Amino acid sequence: MGWHRETLIGFDLETTGTDPGEARIVTAAVVEVKDGEPTAHREWLADPGVPIPEEAVAVHGITNEHVSSHGRPADEVADSVASALADHWRTGVPVVAYNAAFDLTLLTAELRRYGLPSLSDRLGGAPAGPVIDPYTIDRAVDRYRRGKRTLEAVCTEYGIVLDTAHEAGADALAAVRVAYAIAERHPKVGALGLADLHAQQITWYAQWAANFQSFLRGKGTPDAVVDGSWPLREVAVVRAAG
Repeated sequence: MGWHRETLIGFDLETTGTDPGEARIVTAAVVEVKDGEPTAHREWLADPGVPIPEEAVAVHGITNEHVSSHGRPADEVADSVASALADHWRTGVPVVAYNAAFDLTLLTAELRRYGLPSLSDRLGGAPAGPVIDPYTIDRAVDRYRRGKRTLEAVCTEYGIVLDTAHEAGADALAAVRVAYAIAERHPKVGALGLADLHAQQITWYAQWAANFQSFLRGKGTPDAVVDGSWPLREVAVVRAAG
């Protein structure tokens, strides 16, 4: 039947920036999906504790005034999101995140920032997973396709409607639908067991990173380093004030 026809958990964050060690959670969504259709969802709005830069507001539309009035404390949101993901992983259900290395690394940094249990701690010392990352899979199975690999672009490639890009709930659902579509188009991916798929993505991501690093060095950036860790990268964490 294939993993894509079972329950999948979409996960997405909208944040204050693009550096997972410095950026903070603004919104988060965890969406339960079966056969491409949502069956349950949870969303969070955080007061990140730092100003949201104008360029981030321009992407997701969430203002400092809004989070100040309606957001929950950042540590409570990070703790609640991590618990939700861990609950699903404990039952063997995979979490789908587009460019998972960003979202999961940022969430991990937030947990560390506030002295909260890590994802591994919540899983009794086991690593987070299984994770399904349509970004990593699509790049591996259709390596030479031209064009962007943003979620919007890949949705177009696979015929997925994304009504509200950069809205956490919509992006989380779209990520699951893209994963489903990839598995349908590439049956060998759909036929993999979850453990094997998770392991394969570790390899695919590392190969991409090595190739991209070589490309950058060949283009005049000799010291370029591209981290090949997936689904979590090690980053320096900017601590919370106080």
